Amino acid sequence: MFKKLDDILNRYKLLAEEIADPKIIAQTDKWTACTKEYADLAEPVELYMQYLKIEKEMQDAFASAEQETDKELRDLLNEEGYTCKENLAKLKEELRILLLPKDKNDDKSVVIEIRGGAGGDEANLFAYELYRMYCYYAEAMRWKTEILDLNETELGGFKEVIFNVSGKGAYSKLKYESGVHRVQRVPATESQGRVHTSTVTVAVLPEVEDVEVEILDKDLKIDTFRSGGAGGQHVNKTESSIRITHLPTGIIVTCQDERSQIKNRDKAMKVLKSRLYDYYATKSQTEYAENRKSQVGTGDRSERIRTYNFPQNRVTDHRIGLTLYALDNFMLGDINHMVESLAIADREAQLAFSAEEE
Repeated sequence: MFKKLDDILNRYKLLAEEIADPKIIAQTDKWTACTKEYADLAEPVELYMQYLKIEKEMQDAFASAEQETDKELRDLLNEEGYTCKENLAKLKEELRILLLPKDKNDDKSVVIEIRGGAGGDEANLFAYELYRMYCYYAEAMRWKTEILDLNETELGGFKEVIFNVSGKGAYSKLKYESGVHRVQRVPATESQGRVHTSTVTVAVLPEVEDVEVEILDKDLKIDTFRSGGAGGQHVNKTESSIRITHLPTGIIVTCQDERSQIKNRDKAMKVLKSRLYDYYATKSQTEYAENRKSQVGTGDRSERIRTYNFPQNRVTDHRIGLTLYALDNFMLGDINHMVESLAIADREAQLAFSAEEE
């Protein structure tokens, strides 16, 4: 760990020189990259400098105590040394946390895909309620939401909804929501009061910029078609809906939410970019993920992650064993305690993994 910290400190000093170099300043892109990296390294460097300062104070205190003949002064110096030692232990733990690999997507906005699973109409109704829950949460976090594609049912549920949540850090908060969400409750159509179990799948993808994923025109097949379902006469009579197929991967994206074919194409491309980014990132991380099976899952869409039990007003996350008896508030977007608990559990698992590697 300290070898890595020394390397970071040396890199920080080099960046400080480069940022002040007129030749680098003249290259806007390079100077911007240097200043960003310099700012990213500032926190661990400052903490490490503090660690080195206290370490020297500890060594000086213990060394002086050995040479001190006055017992009272010797005890005071030893006490100072042990205080420094305790502070070093705390700082070391903080440094370990700062050195954990950072998810480069954490600051990004997200594309969320929610689909009704097992349970028919009841699953579709719950898909709508999950969408609403995330919208409430986004509003509380002062993020913006925008529907990219929507397939509604006659009862007001969602067979599928794809929407964008725009805001700094949205991915860091919502990335643990990917997986199967199970709901247990008495459906409105149930005449005998029996509890039914239904499922909804959620996928959370980081929104990506054009420079992060390359899409060649020759790899795309773009079809237009008339939309079905709600939307009025215009939707049914005009070929404004878009279907984009990415031929190398077979990924298909459709969008029929807008009246304009151009707007539907733009929205479909936004979803396609996020899916492709996720597709290639998942492939490259498979081996790494195998070594971290103890960590909180963020990518396995088939993993049942959470149960919403309405009769008991209970929501349980199965990955960390956390149960909250406030499902009514949870469905109104009060999910931050669950979100933070998942982030803490993931960090602790990473710390355990890094300790094994040291």
